[in-house]
Amino acid sequence: MLTKFETKSNRVKGLSFHPSRPWILASLHSGVVQLWDFRMGTLIDRFDEHDGPVRGVCFHRTQPLFVSGGDDYKIKLWSFKLRRCLFTLLGHLDYIRTVQFHQEYPWVVSASDDQTIRVWNWQSRTCISVLTGHNHYVMCAAFHAKEDLVVSASLDQTVRVWDIAGLRKKTVAPAEDVLRIPQMNTDLFGGGDAVVKYVLEGHDRGVNWAAFHPSLPLIVSGADDRQVKLWRMNDTKAWEVDTLRGHVNNVSCVMFHARQDVIVSNSEDRSIRVWDMSKRTGVQTFRREHDRFWILAAHPEVNLLAAGHDSGMIVFKLERERPAFATHGNQLYYVRDRYLRIYDFETKRDNPILSIRRSGGSGGGSSAPPRGMTYNPAENAILLSSDAEGGSYELFQLPRDAVASVSGKGTVTSAATVDAMSTDSRRGLGASAVFVARNRFAVFDRSSGQIFIKNLRNEVTKKVAPPCPSTDAIFYAGTGNLLCRAEDKVVLFDVQQRKTLAEMSTSNVKYVVWSTDMNYVALLSKHAIHVGDKRLRHLCTVHETIRVKSGAWDPSGVFVYTTLNHIKYCLPNGDSGIVRTLDQPVYVTRVNKGVLCCLDRQGKNVEMEIDASEYLFKLALHRREYDRVLAMIRSDRLCGQSIISYLQQKGFPEVALHFVRDDRTRFSLAIECGNIEVALQAAHELDERDLWHKLGIEALRQGNHHIVEFAYQRTKNFERLSFLYLITGNLEKLQKMLKIAEMRSDVTGRFHNALYLGDVQERVRVLEESGQLPLAYATAKTHGIEEDATRIAEKLTESIGEDVNLKAMLLADGGLEAKLMLPPKPLVRCDDNWPLLTVSKGFFEGNLAAAEAMSGGKGAFDMPDADMADAAAGAWGGDDLDLGGDMDGIGGDDDGMDGIGGGDDDEDGGWEMEDLDLPPDVGGGAMGGGEGALGVGADGFFAAPSPGVAPCQRWSQKCGLAGEQAAAGAFDSAMRLLTRQLGIVDFSPLQEHMVNLACASHASLPGMPQCPGFVTAMERGWTAETPSPVAHEKPILIFSLPALEDSLKAAYKCMTEGKFPDAQKTFTTILTRIPLIVVDSRREVDEVKELVTICREYLVGLACEMKRKDTPKEDLKAQLELAAFFANCQMQPIHGSLAIRNAMVLFFKAKQFNMAAAFCRRLLELNPSPKVAQQARQVLQACERTPGDALEIDFDPRNPFDIDVINFKPIYRGGKYSECPYTGARFSPDCEGQVCPIGGMTKIGVDASGLVCSPTQIR
Repeated sequence: MLTKFETKSNRVKGLSFHPSRPWILASLHSGVVQLWDFRMGTLIDRFDEHDGPVRGVCFHRTQPLFVSGGDDYKIKLWSFKLRRCLFTLLGHLDYIRTVQFHQEYPWVVSASDDQTIRVWNWQSRTCISVLTGHNHYVMCAAFHAKEDLVVSASLDQTVRVWDIAGLRKKTVAPAEDVLRIPQMNTDLFGGGDAVVKYVLEGHDRGVNWAAFHPSLPLIVSGADDRQVKLWRMNDTKAWEVDTLRGHVNNVSCVMFHARQDVIVSNSEDRSIRVWDMSKRTGVQTFRREHDRFWILAAHPEVNLLAAGHDSGMIVFKLERERPAFATHGNQLYYVRDRYLRIYDFETKRDNPILSIRRSGGSGGGSSAPPRGMTYNPAENAILLSSDAEGGSYELFQLPRDAVASVSGKGTVTSAATVDAMSTDSRRGLGASAVFVARNRFAVFDRSSGQIFIKNLRNEVTKKVAPPCPSTDAIFYAGTGNLLCRAEDKVVLFDVQQRKTLAEMSTSNVKYVVWSTDMNYVALLSKHAIHVGDKRLRHLCTVHETIRVKSGAWDPSGVFVYTTLNHIKYCLPNGDSGIVRTLDQPVYVTRVNKGVLCCLDRQGKNVEMEIDASEYLFKLALHRREYDRVLAMIRSDRLCGQSIISYLQQKGFPEVALHFVRDDRTRFSLAIECGNIEVALQAAHELDERDLWHKLGIEALRQGNHHIVEFAYQRTKNFERLSFLYLITGNLEKLQKMLKIAEMRSDVTGRFHNALYLGDVQERVRVLEESGQLPLAYATAKTHGIEEDATRIAEKLTESIGEDVNLKAMLLADGGLEAKLMLPPKPLVRCDDNWPLLTVSKGFFEGNLAAAEAMSGGKGAFDMPDADMADAAAGAWGGDDLDLGGDMDGIGGDDDGMDGIGGGDDDEDGGWEMEDLDLPPDVGGGAMGGGEGALGVGADGFFAAPSPGVAPCQRWSQKCGLAGEQAAAGAFDSAMRLLTRQLGIVDFSPLQEHMVNLACASHASLPGMPQCPGFVTAMERGWTAETPSPVAHEKPILIFSLPALEDSLKAAYKCMTEGKFPDAQKTFTTILTRIPLIVVDSRREVDEVKELVTICREYLVGLACEMKRKDTPKEDLKAQLELAAFFANCQMQPIHGSLAIRNAMVLFFKAKQFNMAAAFCRRLLELNPSPKVAQQARQVLQACERTPGDALEIDFDPRNPFDIDVINFKPIYRGGKYSECPYTGARFSPDCEGQVCPIGGMTKIGVDASGLVCSPTQIR
């Protein structure tokens, strides 16, 4: 028996397979009906409206319905789509044993302990017939699949067959053509439309089950006399054919197998037995240690059975459906029915070669198909191996003309000829058998634990001990080598030298598939594929959620495999994808030139056309065969989101852009990879405000201020546009922005633009018009505009009244300490873009651009060799920009950018020493040599060199990060930066770190005796390639990302060991060091931010757990809430499982069974250790037995929430909150303004710009 799925639950009394979906219904003794997906192994839904055990359940064949009957005397019809009960049928007076839908009519048949069988019309919701005649409990009733018959079994020791043809005629025929039968007392005596046809007597005790054969006139029954009886019937009578004995307790259920000539029965003796119908003997027996079996069910379409027992159910097959096969060249050798056959892939001929005997079961009646096959082309021999009866093998010598008959060079052999041929074979016992040389094969003997090397006469020539004591199977691995499967690994073993060549850690390997050239191997497990090379070096592992069935190597080097419902592929680098879906599972035999050859479960050869372009494209990209990649791109055979995301992941965004036609997706891709041209083109097509805003941000980051200007104009972002004109020195356009602000009646905009332009009179006018006369007077008086000042003073004198302060201001002399606030005049106007890095085009970008140029396509910038600034000016210069007002020509100037960014004039030059106009006779020589270089004049006068700038001062000028400012000793600047960026108000936790940074940035060198030491600055980045000090100017730092990662590992270790105070201290230390760290790349910035998130989650969880330990145990509600909060934090799986396990125990002890069950399921999803998993399953079983919660707590696991660690209350999604600007921890609004307890530095609710720890963030 091959177990496919198993559940643990209360006793299962009813089972039903869905006819088309991989679902099964299980009705439990606890009153719950469970809906399972047996393929994925997941519980889909549960229905629990019955009061008491549910003994019968059945799916409808076509509708989204199922019916159930239970001990509450009720029959319920359910919709699994609506997930509720539609209605209830009432009429039975005792327990309902079974229910079943009719195959064609809207009927339900039910059997009950009230000694009746009822037929219901579920559409009209009425009982249409009552079948009476049994004088004890009716244990089951079922419709015949094709005829108008019902069979029933009862504890009155009889099986009855009922004829319901009258009921069908009454239901289908017109009312006037039907014999009207009085309906009085039909509930007591039954109607005349269903009559007893046969009464089968023969059992000595009560009959528990009876079932029809799906096609033959046979009935099978099982009873408390421990016997299974086979009955035959005709039109006039029914009689007993035979009795099957073997069970040692009551037979619970019995049925005919839908696809094989066997009978399957189960019993309270804890066994399932399989009986041969022709020989009437038992052929297989499957036992459980402690569980009695109660029910059986067969899938109507697939070869699956299910059995319910005391602690759950199992879904199983009686034997494997995978045909044994081997491929060599163009020939496929495989087994179908009882023949060894050969199939030629080219000629499509399929001939039987030999008649084989299948391995028998314990009774010798049934036959188990061979599991494995290996082919020896040198000797034309076949090895078949089977795992029946502990394992056996058969060695066949094939006829010499077998290959010729299928290749078209010989006569075709018929099955009758094959039967007449000699089928002598050499047999033996062994768990596995494979060829290892031209005339040798290896057999693994499980009893002795050795590998026997045998010749083709089946004689042992050598005995070899396997490389691992736990070896349980062997596989082919080339001449002289074997793959030996152990518990958790596969070992490559050299048989001749008896030594281990290599090994690979794997799960339980079932099949091994080698590529044609033996360079690659795929090891197939139940849910995983491990790919390695010929030396068993691990290349990749692919995990699947459903079973892996088979696989074959494409000649190009891609492994194509099948699952239950997909054909997939796997590249040697680990990339995988889906080729197509499957209706039924198939077993791949060969893949070549886009054709997949396979065997179905009936052993028939099937060929499928597959599209291999996707995996061939990825393979060419992996092997850097760019010419092939380019050819496939130009052929336009590839499309889909998976290709786009794959190209993004592999670093070819420009290629991904070629596949995208949607403008929104193209815009996102272009922004991500920095392609401003494509982004501009997509923004033009979409013309949305948000997209123009994003384009402006990206263009500003790249320094392309022409596109920034255009984006600001399209979004009418006048404030940013004015500032852009200010920093680029474009006073003409700034003057136009002033006019626009005046036309828009924007007082603030007018004032700002006047301030930028230095237009004092405009500022006075704006202040006067807006009613700010005191400010207007102060501005006019300060800047010496006496006429306006006098006029405004007269207005003020009339309106001030008794205001003493204003009188004092008017009497003052204009403020002697005042300074004029005028902006500096721009030296050079910057009309060209800022200098950009010269980036050469990649292979694909250049070729694709050339292809577009040849095809005549035009993009937003159709100038492959032109400068970026020229392209920008040509694209939106002139009068095309529509801002309204007098903005014509706002982008049309073509001035160059000579002088901007050149020379030594930078923004920090205010701290440098100014050049002096020295007389010609002082230091008049060149600065290269001679005495002038030393400052010695003609008269011998020595001029001391001017002192340079101190390194600390230079660092504070050049560096813009808080950590670098702290290392320079500029603590005030560092604190201002941290307050603005992170909202830090309490710097006491940072004091020690900042002092350490400042001390570590200097080194003290010992001087001469009795002389002080020499203190020197330590700068980072010195290498042999950059010896110039100008290239550095950054202090050395003691805090780094690897050091913080080591601290994180230490914190993890403390968490694992339960040292919560130490872990809390370590996480807090990491949080206080992060603001002072400096990293180089954006990837490292993301890692730092992720580190902040990790520390926040752990500190929140630790705060909850330590609060819980301080809470009195009498406050049970608070204890449970805090434990649930701790379990809800996003931690590492090992810590999360520990927190969930702790919550599970606390909730279970507090009789919070529903919540405890939820934690059990979460714990089981994390794949804990077997001991913990067993405990969780036991707790889950106990919780499901007695559901309910004793207390109502403030915790809803279905609604996402954050935890307020000040009030220790949840903040559910959609609720109001205040946020810590540094860690992102959320608190109740009443906590705003307090210091965040996570780190103890920041003020909750303040606005901050965010963490800045890399120069890449401020460029």
